[in-house]
Amino acid sequence: MFSRLLASAVVTSAVLVPFAQPAAAAAPSVQITRIYYDSPGTDTRSNTVINREYVTIKNTNRVNINIGGWVLVDRSNHRYVFRAGQIIGAGKSLTIRTGKGTNTSTTLYQGRGWYVWNNDKDTAYLRKSNGALADYCSYNSTRTSYKNC
Repeated sequence: MFSRLLASAVVTSAVLVPFAQPAAAAAPSVQITRIYYDSPGTDTRSNTVINREYVTIKNTNRVNINIGGWVLVDRSNHRYVFRAGQIIGAGKSLTIRTGKGTNTSTTLYQGRGWYVWNNDKDTAYLRKSNGALADYCSYNSTRTSYKNC
């Protein structure tokens, strides 16, 4: 009798044990939040107009992240490598402009004399220093000048 009761309890408890749900994919800690790919302006060779083309990334963590050696790259392999020791503050955003300028804590400049982001479609990839993909954002539209990612 005791063994039947024990067997029944084991079977009952096994049936009542809930299955663990698979973990949801974690959001990247540094995300591409916007690509402004079709900069407004008529003087296409102007550094001011070239700098209106940019990518914004955001640190969604509560701690600073060292992105030194990380790479921002497009489909045509235009690469911008973040300098050693580049920090993006906790909860802060960083804008990477295409043209020339003086870097600040919130804005970096690629130092290019021409555009990077195609006006119709492209993809921005953010890769960690080890080559792992941190985030990406694609667009395929000529109806707007930017993409919120």
